[in-house]
Amino acid sequence: MPDVRKETDSLGEVDVAADKLWGAQTQRSLEHFSIGHDLMPREMIGAFATLKKGAANANLAGKRLDDKRHALIVRVCDEILAGQHQDMFALHVWMTGSGTQFNMNVNEVISNRCCQLAGTSVGSKTPVHPR
Repeated sequence: MPDVRKETDSLGEVDVAADKLWGAQTQRSLEHFSIGHDLMPREMIGAFATLKKGAANANLAGKRLDDKRHALIVRVCDEILAGQHQDMFALHVWMTGSGTQFNMNVNEVISNRCCQLAGTSVGSKTPVHPR
């Protein structure tokens, strides 16, 4: 078995391959909703990175996000927009109807990449929590 780390969510603990930036909710989606061969359109990754970057900017302006976390989130969103980490978005189109799992996939990748940049453990949700 490859190296794994433990990730947690409201349903408990789940094993995630250590070399992946996604977390528990993405892993559960991959395990339970890998239907068909169509992955989320690549354009959605950039669209969500743009959305998350805009949200970080708005929350900084509204004093709901500190400078450190803002800088980390914006940096990761810029990495995603530059085409990095594309293999961390492996969810299938047919996951569910709401898109929640893809939204969490993006949040988890941003959070875990922020952890790497900040020197904290991937999966620690510190300094940036995926929710």
